[in-house]
Amino acid sequence: MKGEGNRLQYNLFDKQLVQEQAGFITDLDSAKTHRSLHGPTVSVVIPAFNEEKNVAKVISGTIAVMDQLHLPYEIIFVDDGSTDKTGLIASSFKVNVLTNKENSGKGYSLKKALQHASGDVIVTIDSDGEHKPKEIAPLLEAVCNGVDVAAGSRFLNNHTAVTTKLNQIGNHLFNLVIMSLTGKRVTDSQTGFRAVKRQVLEKLNLQSDGYEIETEITVKSLRGGFAFKELPITVERRKFGASKLKLIHDGKKILEAILTTSLLH
Repeated sequence: MKGEGNRLQYNLFDKQLVQEQAGFITDLDSAKTHRSLHGPTVSVVIPAFNEEKNVAKVISGTIAVMDQLHLPYEIIFVDDGSTDKTGLIASSFKVNVLTNKENSGKGYSLKKALQHASGDVIVTIDSDGEHKPKEIAPLLEAVCNGVDVAAGSRFLNNHTAVTTKLNQIGNHLFNLVIMSLTGKRVTDSQTGFRAVKRQVLEKLNLQSDGYEIETEITVKSLRGGFAFKELPITVERRKFGASKLKLIHDGKKILEAILTTSLLH
């Protein structure tokens, strides 16, 4: 949780530097009483399972970016029952570390983090190092300018080398199903990199415990009539470890989430 007064602050709204006199902000609750700050309070959520070789870079990069934005923020890190040093490494940073006793899934971890988050805007970013923390800024700016859900897309601007061919095909098929059921086009329904207004997330009534949480957020946002915008993101394939996504098992659950969320809500 950050924020200092008596300094030049970067204003996300008009791209200008303005003089900040808000005083030192110790946490997000107190930050909300200092509305001279130019922008929302932000909770960045990072779920992780056995990512000991990646989390330090992700957390440090996120801290650096959020400090540069000069917005009051907190980082909530969820260790999803890791059996390596993921949680220990995260604890060496000034972040709020939540721990699941056992591996309970990405959706479970995100929902747990939301129960503790205090920000006006919730940013979710993956812990595998594929997302670039510097691209948090355009997602936040979209939300600051009227968008309810700003989703980072790996496939805008023809970024086709960001994942395997099989994953690309699966994502494309899921996108087609979503379009046929909602009448709205998306290019990356499975993205884990988003900025969402807190009040919107509270209305979505999220149920998923696994990777299908991303699909649930996408479909419920589209069907709920919320202002949804995709922005291009630059993704690097992970350098350490392997993806925890199980193509057949998780693919089936993602498809079930699309159908259930579209037809029953």
